[in-house]
Amino acid sequence: MLFAKSRILSTLVAVGATVAISLAAIQPAEAQRQTIRFATSNVGSYGYAVGNVISEILQQNLGRGYAVVVQPYPSTSGAMRSVMDGDGEFGYTADVGMRSLYDGDRPYDNYNPARGKLVHTLYVYPMETFMLVSDRRKGEFNSYKDFDGKPGYYTPAGFMNWLNMRRVFAALGYEFNHVEIDNSTVADAFEANTIQGSAGYTTAGVSLPTYWREAELRANLAAVNPTDAEMEKLRAAGLNPVQVDPSKAFSQELGVESIWAVPIYFAYNVRGDMDADLIKNILDILYANKDKLVEGDAGFGPLADDFVGTQAAGVAANPDIPVHPGLAAFLKEHGQWNDSWTIAGQ
Repeated sequence: MLFAKSRILSTLVAVGATVAISLAAIQPAEAQRQTIRFATSNVGSYGYAVGNVISEILQQNLGRGYAVVVQPYPSTSGAMRSVMDGDGEFGYTADVGMRSLYDGDRPYDNYNPARGKLVHTLYVYPMETFMLVSDRRKGEFNSYKDFDGKPGYYTPAGFMNWLNMRRVFAALGYEFNHVEIDNSTVADAFEANTIQGSAGYTTAGVSLPTYWREAELRANLAAVNPTDAEMEKLRAAGLNPVQVDPSKAFSQELGVESIWAVPIYFAYNVRGDMDADLIKNILDILYANKDKLVEGDAGFGPLADDFVGTQAAGVAANPDIPVHPGLAAFLKEHGQWNDSWTIAGQ
């Protein structure tokens, strides 16, 4: 009897030891699994949607050693701060937001990140900002100079397209005279002549925001393009105008064959201390799967058409901001590195 109990006890000890060894083997493997957190804008936003598409592709291709997760924040600045304070890896931003960060403008005045500033890393889709006027007054506006100092609505104050138009006017040396109105009253403001013009914008050259969809049903519009001389000034400032086909975005004719717009490049950027080989691998994966990005969201169309060029354009918009070593290696490999740019940490 004692022998039987002893055998049972020995068996239990052996099983327990085996389980302990198995758990010990599993726990280090789990502990070594690296989490890559995408800090996005709020749930339901476009930034959140594209963040999910990117994270799914990366999860499928990075392997079991990585867990890619999406963490939404109430604002873009909140997402940026979370990464810079060490609570995320990729922060949702745009070239204009990066400019505000490095210039110390609101909301980054007196802000000192706990871990480090974001650097150029991954540019994912464009928005294109341009000028619109009432069709009945189109003869009065032949250049951006015609808006110099005049009251205009440049989308809600502080938003990315507002920041974009502010830097456009600054690059051209014109006075930026913004009148704040409700988005829903743009057509009424045109009718009452309380604004001379208004900034419009598309996402990826094809999608209008809801309020412009509604405004164009109530007002006849015309697009105003910068002159050749103005476009040269914009290019010299790193703001390279792009063409938008109005027929793809608007339901009415705007009096021009093409709209010349200044793009904003939205991004998921990281701190300069993130592993260079990992970032290069992530860029390689997304470049190889660019068509799958479009399958996930049509807004990735411009990125798929020119993945490398989009990265270079994002850097060129703020050439003084450091470039992540992983992106630098990617651009050098594809022949689009500019030796005047600075690599983070070097």
